[in-house]
Amino acid sequence: MNAQTPAERYILILQCPDRKGVVAAVSGFLADNDASIVESSHFNDGLADQFYMRTVFRPDGAMPGIDDLRRGFELIAKRFGMTWALHDAGAKPKVLIAVSKFGHCLFDLLHRWRAGLLPVEIVGVVSNHEDMRSFTEWSGLPYFHLPTTKANKAEQEDAFLKLVDELAVDLVVLARYMQILSPALCARLSGKCINIHHSFLPSFKGAKPYHQAHDRGVKIIGATAHYVTTDLDEGPIIEQGVHRVDHSHTPDDLVTLGRDVECTVLARAVTWHVEHRVLIAGAKTVVFD
Repeated sequence: MNAQTPAERYILILQCPDRKGVVAAVSGFLADNDASIVESSHFNDGLADQFYMRTVFRPDGAMPGIDDLRRGFELIAKRFGMTWALHDAGAKPKVLIAVSKFGHCLFDLLHRWRAGLLPVEIVGVVSNHEDMRSFTEWSGLPYFHLPTTKANKAEQEDAFLKLVDELAVDLVVLARYMQILSPALCARLSGKCINIHHSFLPSFKGAKPYHQAHDRGVKIIGATAHYVTTDLDEGPIIEQGVHRVDHSHTPDDLVTLGRDVECTVLARAVTWHVEHRVLIAGAKTVVFD
């Protein structure tokens, strides 16, 4: 049995075909196991006939341990055909950040982490360049330099995956990592790799996106955080943000404003992921923010 502490929280997330009685079954199970619901959100996707739910609970008595709860919940999950997971909210996921030469997203994530605003354990920074080494090591983190050429792409990705395995990484964050991941690497990181894209997808792909936007006279610029999939920049979107611009802004102004949006959007996406607020629903996501 677990002794209750003020900060003790658990998070149950689930997805299943929409059927009567799901909420009652979950709340009844928790009550029967001396758990008290702190927060509960759910969504019925009538078009897809799917039900999504996120429930935060705490012990309210002699609640069984998390492994016993998982075993007990399996009967309910089977009954309703659920895809589900039960997490200890106090456990900090291990995060590996990948970056190239643009450091703004890395700087922002490390600032939030050092300030206690990002509930993760950052285990290191990996890059195909040396530019971010001094800042990373000043922050007390290991820096892994994995240079990339056309000739060594496969070997570099093998080394990348070896880091993921050796460091027991739960989430990879591509903080303006300017390399296209191979389909094999995307598949291995499915559901645990977030990318920040410097536009509203799918607009303005390729080089100098803000200059492309400026040439088209756009009135808003934005950023998109999404899960990485084998379809380039087409993964399920977690969060987007915008900033209004006008004819007086130069391309450099758009770059500066856009980088601020990128930082904010990526930080929100990472936070929501590690707080288990994001459920992948095919090509989309359900986000309980």
